[in-house]
Amino acid sequence: MSYTIGLDYGTNSVRAIVVDCADGRVIGTSVFEYPSGDHGVLVEPKQPHLARQNPADYIEGARASIRGALAQASNERGFSADRVIGIGVDTTGSTPLPVDARARPLALDPRWKNNLAAHAWLWKDHTSTEEAAAITETARRHAPQYLDPIGGTYSSEWWWSKIWHCLKVAPDVFDAGASWVELADFVPAFLAGIDDPRRIVRSVCAAGHKAMYSETWGGLPSKPFLARLDPRLAALRDRLYEKAYAADRPAGHLSDQWAADLGLPAGIVIAMGGFDAHYGAVGSGIRTGTFVKIIGTSTCDCAIAPSGGAIKDIPGICGIVNGSIMPGYFGIEAGQSAVGDILNWWVRVCQGDESLHELLSARAARLQPGESGLVALDWNNGNRTVLVDTRLTGLIVGQTLHTTPGEIYRALIEATAFGARVIIERIQEYGVPIERVVCCGGIVEKNDLFMQIYADVIGQPMLIAGSPQTPALGAAVSAAVTAGSTVGGYDDWTEAQERMTTIKEKRFAPHAGAHRVYNELFAIYRELHDEFGGVAGAKSDLGTLMKRLLAIRERVFENEQKEGRKEGLSLG
Repeated sequence: MSYTIGLDYGTNSVRAIVVDCADGRVIGTSVFEYPSGDHGVLVEPKQPHLARQNPADYIEGARASIRGALAQASNERGFSADRVIGIGVDTTGSTPLPVDARARPLALDPRWKNNLAAHAWLWKDHTSTEEAAAITETARRHAPQYLDPIGGTYSSEWWWSKIWHCLKVAPDVFDAGASWVELADFVPAFLAGIDDPRRIVRSVCAAGHKAMYSETWGGLPSKPFLARLDPRLAALRDRLYEKAYAADRPAGHLSDQWAADLGLPAGIVIAMGGFDAHYGAVGSGIRTGTFVKIIGTSTCDCAIAPSGGAIKDIPGICGIVNGSIMPGYFGIEAGQSAVGDILNWWVRVCQGDESLHELLSARAARLQPGESGLVALDWNNGNRTVLVDTRLTGLIVGQTLHTTPGEIYRALIEATAFGARVIIERIQEYGVPIERVVCCGGIVEKNDLFMQIYADVIGQPMLIAGSPQTPALGAAVSAAVTAGSTVGGYDDWTEAQERMTTIKEKRFAPHAGAHRVYNELFAIYRELHDEFGGVAGAKSDLGTLMKRLLAIRERVFENEQKEGRKEGLSLG
């Protein structure tokens, strides 16, 4: 009997799970809510795009959540902590933080604890929009190869734009930092007791998707390129790293200090850190032909393709990186900047009561596709894929004096489903097969209406990952493979996934009639998407768009009256 621990760093909390390597059963779990800021996010009212986190929460979160999960696991017959063979870590990203010469976060130094720039720059920090645009333009002119694997546009959510913005607005913090580290690399490093930034093992997951790293051009962007942005960025390159690795080797081994603190064996492997969505894909049983949607406050989409073959660059996605999800495969990443956050905005901000999700879902479920006469754009936090523009905003078209909160709630779900379909069609267009869609995340577990709408919009069955904690499970799988079969783990990723991951029997099949109506609405969505998104050559007829929505609404309503399902206007 052997066990691994999956450590999942989310936006608001860190979760630890203890997993049985034999079958992937979770026998212990514990969640630590970040105590700093607003639900763990450090904000600045005068800068709405700022989002930082306190690194002290990360360290205490590991301690508290692992101890809690082990305490719960101790109730399992046959379990003992000395049978834990490894720890895997997933985190948000890109979430870089500055560290000192001992690899300690600057924010832990009393001199910097009150300076937000010295804390971790959370993935959804969008303060570096100008820097991202400048990086994109400079690369297009001088090094277009840097943009090809990441969809053609650099994002304000990513590594270099955030560090460059820090250099501009807080040069004292930038100068004080001996190096910068992604959260996905920082957690394994502190668990391993690494006290030198140069010894931190960097993951190709973070480096390839967010830091323009590729072995094709020798690692990170060249110093001459970085000097075109700012000579101080070029100088920083020497203090970062030369090599990044897939999850085919350990990031480190548990230090004596942390082993004593947690009650675990010293020296057990710590798997290579990775992004939550990527390990979520592993925990969902990703394989060639599978498209995994990790649906939460935002959505991240993942697919893989064998690295032995050729693969086309795909415009507008978040990257194609060899080994970023599993060794031996190109990892393909895309996503939407807000999904659950959009529904939370409508319920919490506009309705003033965050308990209304269930009620509005019930009212929205009474409606047929097209009945509301509404169509929305899902850009309330910008567009991550395929437009890669954080300065785009949301839109709802078709409101009347009869429009209800339930109708808008449904239209917002539909908008996120339309955005998901845009991503799927873009990836398919460039030759990546999508034979099944597997979903995971809190919304997937709780909201059947959401999942049915996705099936009807996309036109494929929505499958559900067996575990509700797929990122943590994927990290635990990685730890089992990294540890190897000699200590009770696995030597092969496919075998580990087959044994440790499952798909639920429950699934959501598309309804043919609903899909036909959604094809019409999706065409209208694409008109708005391309016109307001600034797509070159966009062809729209905005002058008739509202009337076409009304025509669809009237047709749906007439059909329902004929079938005796409606007696008057919907009260949704």
